[in-house]
Amino acid sequence: MSTSIHPSVSIHESAIIDAGATIGKDSRVWHFVHICAEAKIGERCSMGQNVFIGNKVIIGNDCKIQNNVSVYDNVTLEDGVFCGPSMVFTNVYNPRSLIERKDEYLNTLVKEGATLGANCTIVCGVTIGEYSFVGAGALVNRDVPNYALMVGVPAKQIAWMSKFGERLELPIQGEGSAVCEHTGVTYELAGCTLFVKKIKD
Repeated sequence: MSTSIHPSVSIHESAIIDAGATIGKDSRVWHFVHICAEAKIGERCSMGQNVFIGNKVIIGNDCKIQNNVSVYDNVTLEDGVFCGPSMVFTNVYNPRSLIERKDEYLNTLVKEGATLGANCTIVCGVTIGEYSFVGAGALVNRDVPNYALMVGVPAKQIAWMSKFGERLELPIQGEGSAVCEHTGVTYELAGCTLFVKKIKD
């Protein structure tokens, strides 16, 4: 099994990278990180101290995984995902120490641009929508819509977030529009779905 690590990758001497792992250019691997053999990690990613990356894990470009995060098998992070310090993924819905359930791993997908706040927990089998924002300490046990702001235990949606990462002045459901003051992008709400209005070239 051949390892594919771009020569521009920065790896701390305490890190363990198993033979076969793939890491894209300009990524950074910090203290005490362990990356398993089948992991596929994109370009310009950062893995903070004490991060673990499992075998059946795919990580896109420009992801930031902060200290003390374990990304277990069957988790996929698309481009630009932020994983806050000590947040938690799972991959078995009903674990027991005495019962082997490795053939029951559930897939978890975190879509482009999503933020997972510090100490939040993502129960396996869910999809976290594009540019959604999971608040610190939240427990997510169901799919999260694109651009949704989720807080609490269990997490519930309390607002909508822009791509820039700020709260939009819109109701949770209904009709309306809001403009991001930083980017000029217009967001339109139709029912329970938020759309980004396409900007003409």
